Amino acid sequence: MKQIKKIAVAIVLFVAATSFVNAQAKIAHIDVQKLLSEMPEMKAAEAELKKLQETYRADIESSMTELQNKYTQYKNESSSKSEEENQKRALELQGFEKNIGEAQQTAQQELQKKQGELLGPITEKAKKAIESVAAAQGIDYVMDATQGSGLIVAKGKDILPEVKKQLGF
Repeated sequence: MKQIKKIAVAIVLFVAATSFVNAQAKIAHIDVQKLLSEMPEMKAAEAELKKLQETYRADIESSMTELQNKYTQYKNESSSKSEEENQKRALELQGFEKNIGEAQQTAQQELQKKQGELLGPITEKAKKAIESVAAAQGIDYVMDATQGSGLIVAKGKDILPEVKKQLGF
């Protein structure tokens, strides 16, 4: 019976000590989206992505215009052409439409790939800076304060200024 009391007391003390240690954890927050949007590298990456997107858009619009012109031409000439010729032209237009659709999908995939290539290193750099500032200040947990990320109250320390300083801007 005495051993059970000793074990119970030991367990209570262990739980209390663990709770006390956990209560001492330092917590901070940072708006990661704001940090990323203010990074010069992000602005350059967004400009490059926008330029690439405009190039793809212009190419696809050019193809669409060409398709519309052929459709109008074939429609106007359909009465003077044979049924076989009109069917051949209809298949040609369908193939052209299919090629445009495939070009749109390829463009979207290329944009996503390029976005990953450009933004991956930037987010990794931001993460390392956040970790560095947190370690230097003895912060155990850093929560993302980006609107909609789940953080309701942000009364803790905001480390955004220190992280921006760490990154050099």
